[in-house]
Amino acid sequence: MNRILIAEDEERLAAFIEKGLRRNGFVTAVVPDGEQALQMAEQFELLLLDLGLPIKDGWVVLKELRSQGKRLPIIIVTAFNDDDNLNSAFNLGANGYVTKPFRFSDLLQKVKSHFSG
Repeated sequence: MNRILIAEDEERLAAFIEKGLRRNGFVTAVVPDGEQALQMAEQFELLLLDLGLPIKDGWVVLKELRSQGKRLPIIIVTAFNDDDNLNSAFNLGANGYVTKPFRFSDLLQKVKSHFSG
């Protein structure tokens, strides 16, 4: 079973991503903040992580998971589209990066690549 945690505070976008992933056979859950993402991450095989989350932002979540030695694949899904943010995310241990707005097919391709290896 391919379980994906979606950490996204924008409800409409979270619902869009969740619906599309479920249609493609994935089991999903959505959390609206970084605190909940940290609490639930171990229960999943992939994390889709928005950087602009409330309580604990995505940067904190990424740093904390990696500092704890968690190998969970993390794909950043964010509106930050500059090279500095992209490079920082990969340097902190992100496994992928998708810039909003995006085509669902592009996100799905990145997600599937983490389960096909």
